[in-house]
Amino acid sequence: MGLYDREYARDYESGFRLSAPSTATLQLLLITVGVYIAQLLFPALTGMIELRSDWWSRPWEAYRLLTYGFAHNPNDIKHILFNMVVLGIFGNYIEQRYGRARFLFFYLSSIIIGGLVWSLICTLQGALSTVVGASGATTAIFILFAFNYPHMQIQMMFLFPMPAWVAALIGVAMDMQGAIAQYGAVAFTVHLAGAAYATYYFYYGADATRSISEKLSNLSLKSLKRRPKLRVHAPDEDDAEDSLAQQVDVILEKIQRSGKDSLTWRERRTLERASKEYQEKRR
Repeated sequence: MGLYDREYARDYESGFRLSAPSTATLQLLLITVGVYIAQLLFPALTGMIELRSDWWSRPWEAYRLLTYGFAHNPNDIKHILFNMVVLGIFGNYIEQRYGRARFLFFYLSSIIIGGLVWSLICTLQGALSTVVGASGATTAIFILFAFNYPHMQIQMMFLFPMPAWVAALIGVAMDMQGAIAQYGAVAFTVHLAGAAYATYYFYYGADATRSISEKLSNLSLKSLKRRPKLRVHAPDEDDAEDSLAQQVDVILEKIQRSGKDSLTWRERRTLERASKEYQEKRR
């Protein structure tokens, strides 16, 4: 298949087209909404995927530590609506900032960590309960957003404009008050676990996942950095190759910062051309 036959090298065509969601944020949102619709159609599904505080006594139910984050209260549409609004607005910022792979890791691990903390606290208190919802993960998304963009103006409760860091402090304070007072059916400890995890991730975890991502990128692209030891080129060919090499170096640095998914189709074409030229020189 030629370079211009590849999907990312084609120009957009006019007219209506159906295509898969392009961002992980939108994919997570659609999956969660799909699960909610399935809960409405098949009420028994909620009991199959919700997290129970005593799940640890049945290790085969450990999958609930993840599935509960995609389920919501079927009797309260505000539950899923609020979480999906937060995910849709702030998730895009986090995905662009950290890249698709690290964003997915952060979101899914936020769900699991929130569930672990909640079930541990319930067990210590001797309480048997269940929990559903992406609130822990969306709280983590918002807190991480506030760390990265502290002075960006947002509207708290869609009414009161304020810097993101102020809204984050107010949200954490409200969750702490709710957890201490233990009023309502809201799992405030899940929210607080998400906030704590976001804080840790911002200061420590992001570097670890970035290191892993960089190593994977270097392994897959290291052939582009190799150069034959002996080369014979005309001067104009040398200039063109140097220019292409500089473009490749810039693109590789972008991949290390933001992940492969941050590349534009032109940058992908440049990498494709560089790889093709390198392979021809080795023949």
